[in-house]
Amino acid sequence: MRKKRGLPQKACAACGRPFTWRRKWEAVWDEVKFCSRRCRAARTPPVGCKAG
Repeated sequence: MRKKRGLPQKACAACGRPFTWRRKWEAVWDEVKFCSRRCRAARTPPVGCKAG
């Protein structure tokens, strides 16, 4: 088991807060960009997507 102190961290793309690696992200850690569902839902729409 890893110590919490040694876990990798990233900054959230939406809020900028640091978040720590989780076991459920083990296989996709390089693709994780947001710290929570709330931040993922609050992100801006993709480029090229027209709203309205």
